[in-house]
Amino acid sequence: MRKIVVSSMISIDGYTEGAGGDVMAMPMDQPFSENNVERVRAAGRLLFGGITYRGMMQYWPAQVDNPDASPDDRYIASRYAGGLPITVVSDTLTRDDITVWCDQTTIVRRADAHAEIERLRSEGDGASTGGGSADALGRDILIFGSRTLWTDLLAHGLVDELFLMIGPRVVGGDHRAFAGLAGIDLTLLDVRSWQNSGTVLLHYAAANAR
Repeated sequence: MRKIVVSSMISIDGYTEGAGGDVMAMPMDQPFSENNVERVRAAGRLLFGGITYRGMMQYWPAQVDNPDASPDDRYIASRYAGGLPITVVSDTLTRDDITVWCDQTTIVRRADAHAEIERLRSEGDGASTGGGSADALGRDILIFGSRTLWTDLLAHGLVDELFLMIGPRVVGGDHRAFAGLAGIDLTLLDVRSWQNSGTVLLHYAAANAR
């Protein structure tokens, strides 16, 4: 069974974005990029909400041939360009909205999301192709951003692990990361810090994962 893994930057005051949904308010330094590369390298599928997916479509295609992009960004962009499968949970996104990654993107409506994510988690699309697809059996299903999606999945026992990067900035956002969730125990698996950075990475397993 594959793991559903959340990777999220959280400000010291508990937000995943600044006021008005400004993600650039977050302290995204080099450790943030390093963690993103590690998570993408372990992933066989990406899972997004509609708003985050639209943002990814705007940013990543331009990084493939951008000479000024960092090596970390070029690696992540190459995974998208190489056909890494993507599932988007949205009631508003349509096929006409997808300007890139058409063949690798699957849209799932919210009412069907839990069942579809359980299927992906337990089966793995790569099993039927002899493991040859990018969505190989056993590789993580990775969620970047998409706070509304991952908090819903966490509440319903559909998140296995969380990589939470605690950034050293007060951003005064609009919605705290865990707002509205009932008590859920997390087991600390690892703590990581970097020289010359105030960012701390906390790696947890969700005790309610089913």
